[in-house]
Amino acid sequence: MSNYDYLVVGSGLFGATFAYEAAKRGKRIKVIEKRNHIAGNIYTKEVDGIQIHQYGAHIFHTSNKDIWDYVNQFAEFNRYTNSPVANFHGEIYNMPFNMNTFNKMWGVVTPAEAQAKIDKQRQEMVGKEPTNLEEQAISLVGRDIYEKLVKGYTEKQWGQKAVDLPAFIIRRLPVRLTYDNNYFNDTFQGIPIGGYTQIVDKMLSNDLIDVETGVDFFEHKNEYLKNYPKVVFTGMIDQFFDYQLGELEYRSLRFETEEMNIDNYQGNAVVNYTDAETPYTRVIEHKQFEFGKSDKNKTIVTREYPQTWHRGDEPYYPVNNSLNNGLYKRYNQLAAQVPNVIFGGRLGQYRYYDMHQVIHAALTTVAKELSEK
Repeated sequence: MSNYDYLVVGSGLFGATFAYEAAKRGKRIKVIEKRNHIAGNIYTKEVDGIQIHQYGAHIFHTSNKDIWDYVNQFAEFNRYTNSPVANFHGEIYNMPFNMNTFNKMWGVVTPAEAQAKIDKQRQEMVGKEPTNLEEQAISLVGRDIYEKLVKGYTEKQWGQKAVDLPAFIIRRLPVRLTYDNNYFNDTFQGIPIGGYTQIVDKMLSNDLIDVETGVDFFEHKNEYLKNYPKVVFTGMIDQFFDYQLGELEYRSLRFETEEMNIDNYQGNAVVNYTDAETPYTRVIEHKQFEFGKSDKNKTIVTREYPQTWHRGDEPYYPVNNSLNNGLYKRYNQLAAQVPNVIFGGRLGQYRYYDMHQVIHAALTTVAKELSEK
């Protein structure tokens, strides 16, 4: 252990980026990962010629050309554009909310007609300050869109009624008065040809990096902290401190994956189910991320079921309301008292990060940590 400069706990995008950059600077790195594979939640594996997004859909998008160029050194990206559709009791609507959505919803054709319809429906909230998510959504897009495309999906995602959720969760909802189904506004977008795992694999291929999977940091926590000069920890910050201030809140997911002997199941990579009755939030057809590339007459779909997180479950989303953010600040104060540990990533910093943001945060951490070393 004394031969290493850093122990990196977790082989997801933050940990892998840190390890890669530190090794480039001549540092010796030990990476441990509790799962039996590298790459964290962006892990993909090939089945029937299809790259399976094991832990949910991941579409890389950014307007930061430096980050785009950075990630492209590890993989070639296709031109996939995220254009999900919403299924409400069999009615299909384009996402994000755009002229195709409004035409299907109301029969309007021009931007002026769509705006007038939205403005009319927003009138019920005129003069009122939204006190919950439902009121906030109606104040932004009106009741029709809220009832069909926001309410059921959001309540399943958060496990609470919309009237019980704080308004700040949806400070804004994207409304486009154009016939454009591209979900993101970012300049660069795509999915690596051959999946995401190769990116992390290449990051960790340096001779100065040793990787061990199937290792739980907490089984030998004190030993690791004692024997490694510095630790980069990408797990849950509250777990690191044995939940001594209380549990932070997370949302978890359950995935059901099914292989089918057909060529095309739903005609789109992502279909959101926005009604309350359907128990899952979305269905992913993995082959559509690479334009149908796969073995003929085979497809694989995954249904996502949001769940309340309990200890032992996989945490996917931090619940960044005021109560949890306040508790995180207190944990962050504890973290400041452990100078040999760097907390990073979505769980270590209790923050929702997209992939490009994870890379940026890791590069920023590396620059701060190693600029003078």
